[in-house]
Amino acid sequence: MQSEDLASLPKALPGFESVRRYRDRNGNLIVKLLPGDYYVTRREEVLDTILGSCVSACIRNPRLRIGGMNHFMLPRPSGNGTDTWEHIAGRATRYGSASMEQLINRILSAGGTRADLEVKIFGGGRVLSSMSDIGNHNVIFVREYLKQEGLKVTSEDVGSNYPRHVQYFPMTGRVRVRHLTARADVVSQEQQFLNRIENKPIAGEIDLF
Repeated sequence: MQSEDLASLPKALPGFESVRRYRDRNGNLIVKLLPGDYYVTRREEVLDTILGSCVSACIRNPRLRIGGMNHFMLPRPSGNGTDTWEHIAGRATRYGSASMEQLINRILSAGGTRADLEVKIFGGGRVLSSMSDIGNHNVIFVREYLKQEGLKVTSEDVGSNYPRHVQYFPMTGRVRVRHLTARADVVSQEQQFLNRIENKPIAGEIDLF
């Protein structure tokens, strides 16, 4: 992408400048989320991601017209069970426990209450050949997390054994989901990412694919 194209994009909200954004051939402003990302906007943007065993929550406040999406790989870090380190900026949102909290809090910081929020969840497919069904664990986690937070899921497309291409339109709440055939690149990338966070779960010096 040309540098002038990047400069011409409307500014993201503070804290989200590093998330990849571009215009597609139709002029739509696309925000590409990778594992560990979350993004909140007040603009007409399309939040776009590919999910295998990962889960994304799409949350918005329809009244205040602000919403966002996250993308996490595991519910929480392994180890001593404490999540206090997760608040290190930009590090632990690859885990659902931090990613959900930061996404919800950032939307609530614009005003309104939890009762105003509309929540949809996607992903959690069984695409990795491991003994534990990571996707299912992610789905169980996000449902329980939202229940504890008093937030009702209004729509979902989770589980099964295929990846998903998800596009979220936070200004309207519309979600477009495409079920993908088995894709070696999705499986390979998720396995590499999983290996990295399992081998180095707290230090956080990880390059996202």
